[in-house]
Amino acid sequence: MTWKWSAENDPRNGQVGNIRGYRVNDNRDSGIAVIGSGYVGTVVAACMAAIGHDVIGVEINQEKLAKLQSGSSYFFEPGLDERLRAGIEAGRLTFTDDFDEAMGKSNVVFLCVDTPPGPNGHPDVTSVTAAAKSIGKAMHSPHVIVTKSTVPVGSGNWLTSTIEAVLPDVVEPDVFSVVSNPEFLREGSAVNDFLHPERIVLGGDNADAVRTVASTYGPILDQTFPGGAPDRRPALVTTDRSTAETIKYAANAFLATKISFINEIAEICEWVDADVDEVAHAIGLDSRISSKFLQAGVGWGGSCFGKDVEALAATARAHGQEPLILEAAQQVNLHQRRRLVRKLQQHLRPLRGSRVALLGLAFKPNTDDTRDAPAITVARELLEKGAIVRAYDPLVKQIPELPNLQTATDAYSLVDRADAVVLLTEWDELRDLDFDDVAARMRGDLIVDGRNAFDAKRVREAGLVYEGMGRGLLPRNGRSATW
Repeated sequence: MTWKWSAENDPRNGQVGNIRGYRVNDNRDSGIAVIGSGYVGTVVAACMAAIGHDVIGVEINQEKLAKLQSGSSYFFEPGLDERLRAGIEAGRLTFTDDFDEAMGKSNVVFLCVDTPPGPNGHPDVTSVTAAAKSIGKAMHSPHVIVTKSTVPVGSGNWLTSTIEAVLPDVVEPDVFSVVSNPEFLREGSAVNDFLHPERIVLGGDNADAVRTVASTYGPILDQTFPGGAPDRRPALVTTDRSTAETIKYAANAFLATKISFINEIAEICEWVDADVDEVAHAIGLDSRISSKFLQAGVGWGGSCFGKDVEALAATARAHGQEPLILEAAQQVNLHQRRRLVRKLQQHLRPLRGSRVALLGLAFKPNTDDTRDAPAITVARELLEKGAIVRAYDPLVKQIPELPNLQTATDAYSLVDRADAVVLLTEWDELRDLDFDDVAARMRGDLIVDGRNAFDAKRVREAGLVYEGMGRGLLPRNGRSATW
């Protein structure tokens, strides 16, 4: 069921029937606890405080806890530290390592702990299990447990049983209910995504619990908080827990597949001398397709796409289904990284001993996250093949797992005496390089644009050899007429 939120069309007014006996006392002050202070939990805590809630974040790592209590996150996310400091200064946001304190000050608990990939493709729920047990042991009053951690489909019942098993003897099992609320935050724009979402998905078998969580999101659904956009109110989607959990996986899997599709088209374009940018632009004008996520390049990375595609594929296999499209999306994505290395091998003969400069290490701009970053795969393979590899990223200064990867302090010192320069993260400052300066500094002349972010004409006018991903023989006469 999908609502457009309004005062008249509010799930608190009874559109959803009471399914179980649970009910949060609507007269209690709205207190929120956020368990886990990673990329998701810290954003949830800061933004919930920003829209007026009293929020207490739980973090058991003492180093991270101290940093959060000082008003700083331990990772980079634009706008997040400002929200943290504002919440703390206003007295609406605190952080603790004490579950008893957090449960005593809340009636809604957002579970945001990490679920890294497990050996069988399913998420590793070790941290979720530990957090659930801590929540159950500290629960003495009605609570809604909201799962934002990406858990295997069907985990709602398991989570309920895990909490029930450790409840204090004096507490009845129906004192809580579990609601699935998948997150759709993009690193680099997570604060804006949380405050201005396109949709909020809630899945639960308890109408009162769903209404409570919807009420918690009220200022966002209404867009009535400072800086809200009342003309762009998000949709509220309510469903059962398993469907909500599947929505999260399906959304990320579709986006990953869309990227892999255009990357496969890009390879075809290279063989037939077509330009994938023009192909993507033209097919993206079809409203059924749209232009979003049709940017060809070295492929997707990060902590979500690969993990979620594999988890959905593992779920399919567990039920006897062959996830052919999901497997193909994964294969194409890995193939893109190998394709880029092959481009270097074709130009640099031999590759061993060649000096390769990598522009960008993070998996995308505006983050310092290198989890499953294409740049790390490319760097590792080049080092294994004997190349001398240096890198520069505005935020990432070292890669502990690649001790032989040298880093530079800026893009121009990076390219000094390089035989090839490779763009792997399309930071704005890297898009606008002075290619005449780059050409004067380089020993070789090869530019490999792994994100199709450079102006190929400018690169070639500087006397450099340009290699993009599926861009054919740029520039073409039609570009000025269609872009």
